[in-house]
Formats: sequence, structure tokens, C-alpha cells
Amino acid sequence: MSTTVTITGTGCPIPDANRAGPGVLVRYNELSMQFDAGRSTVQRLAGADLWVPSLTAVFLTHYHSDHCSGLADVALTYWIMDRTDAAPPLTIVAPEGETSRYVESLLANWEDDVAVRAAHAGRSSRPGLDVRPFAVPDHPTEVWRRSDAQGEVVVSAGQVRHEPVVGAVGYRVDTPDGSLAITGDTLVCDEVAELATGVDVLVYEAMRFDYFDTLPERRRYITEYHADTRLIGRQAAELEVPTLVLTHLIPAPESDTDRQAFVNDIRAGGYVGDVIVADDLYSVTLGQQQSGDWSR
Repeated sequence: MSTTVTITGTGCPIPDANRAGPGVLVRYNELSMQFDAGRSTVQRLAGADLWVPSLTAVFLTHYHSDHCSGLADVALTYWIMDRTDAAPPLTIVAPEGETSRYVESLLANWEDDVAVRAAHAGRSSRPGLDVRPFAVPDHPTEVWRRSDAQGEVVVSAGQVRHEPVVGAVGYRVDTPDGSLAITGDTLVCDEVAELATGVDVLVYEAMRFDYFDTLPERRRYITEYHADTRLIGRQAAELEVPTLVLTHLIPAPESDTDRQAFVNDIRAGGYVGDVIVADDLYSVTLGQQQSGDWSR
């Protein structure tokens, strides 16, 4: 079997008809792991041909609306689509604090809706969440593991730099096919380097800081806690990551020229590997990475 990485959303808080909110789906054998759940995640999971009740677990990087506004939809759809009325509670792994508190109250406003649906359909079950909070570690630390006859999948979390957001993390996934890291939202920092050392695929949020130089100063605050494309290129070069996938794209590219600008910035940082400026539902298979349309 193989491990596939599918970008379920490449957008940001600004709505875009073609870009769902941030998210990454990782599949290995029968395991399906969703990292973050921004707006329209359920639609993108359908586009990835995933039956939502087959989700194994959801992992959140931090409590920012664009990364978790689609989570209630995922949880409710997980229950509504369960034809057996016997699916286990949806596992949600999240850093302690603001993020885990949000998850624990996720379904509180849906009690009347659930009651009506259950009574009408004669269902005995209710939506359930298996919330698994973890303390934000100083260094990458295992937070979830699953084994089967084909091998082990281990998910580790590591802190990243997204202040003033408290408790933001990125994730690393190790499978028998290889490894990948997902930064979530962050500055380019040593913590990301530690999380991503030795991975085959690095999924990085990407912002073109040069673009913000053209905007009024009152809008430039956003560069204080996001990752600049040129610095991403420098770090990816130092890490010698084979494949770099850019997501959470700011500004969202609307043309070939816009896409190429992201690549040019990465190359200016010294990176020579494969660069993917992702669209929603872009997918890569660990061990079988190939150059994307925007890799040169």
C-alpha cells in the first residue's frame, strides 16, 4: 500500500470560490487522517472520494477560524452519513488550551438539530467526539499511533511560532512509505526545521511578503506571524527536502504568472527540489513524488 497526501484546502480567511479553508488529508491503507478543517472541508473530502464516516482521526494545528470553521460540519456529517448507526466517536487530536476547549464545546449548539434527526430516523446513536488533548511540547513528540499488519503510522506534534496565537503546532507523519511534515500557520523558524528534518514531503503555509510591501502599512501586520516564501526556500534547501508543497497561499494566485512568482521566491531562497504551488485536491504519493506543473 502507499501513503497519499491530498491538500483539501489551500485558502485563507479571505473567501475564494476555488480554494477551501486549510486542510490536508493523509491516507495509509485504511487509515484516513485529516489535518485541520477549514471551510468546505466536507466538500473537498467528497472530491477526494472519501466516505466521511471512514475518517480515522482529525488533527488541529491551532484555534484560528480559517483552520477549524469546517470541523462541526465534519463531525455532524460523520454521524449523519453513518448508515450502520454504530461508528465510533470521531477522534480529534488537539493541543491543550484554546484549541481543545473549542473542540470540547463543538457540538453544543447542535443538540436540537441532532435530536430531531435522531427521532425522525429512529436512530439510537448521537454524534460523539473522542477528544484527545496534548500538552504543546518543547520538541516534536508523538501524540498518536496506529499499527496494522502492514506497519505503524506515528503522528508527532511540534510547537511552531504563530504568536500571538497560543499553542500552535505543526505535525509530522511517519509511515512505512516515508514521512511528511505539515507546518500549520507559522513563521519560518527553528521549530519547523526540527519537525521537518528528514521528511520526504513538506507542506508549508506560504505568503509572498513582497506583495505586502505594496499595501498600506495597516495591513502588513499579517506578516508578523506567517511564513515568507524566500525564507521557506532557504529553509527547505538547508533541510534538503525532496518535495515542497505550498498551501494557505497569500495572495491567492489567479494566473500562471502569479503561480510562478511563488516558485521564483522559493528558488531565490536556494531551494532546487520539486515545488508545488497547490490547488485544492492536489495529491502526492510518498516515495513517488513527481514534479508538479509549477516546479521549475
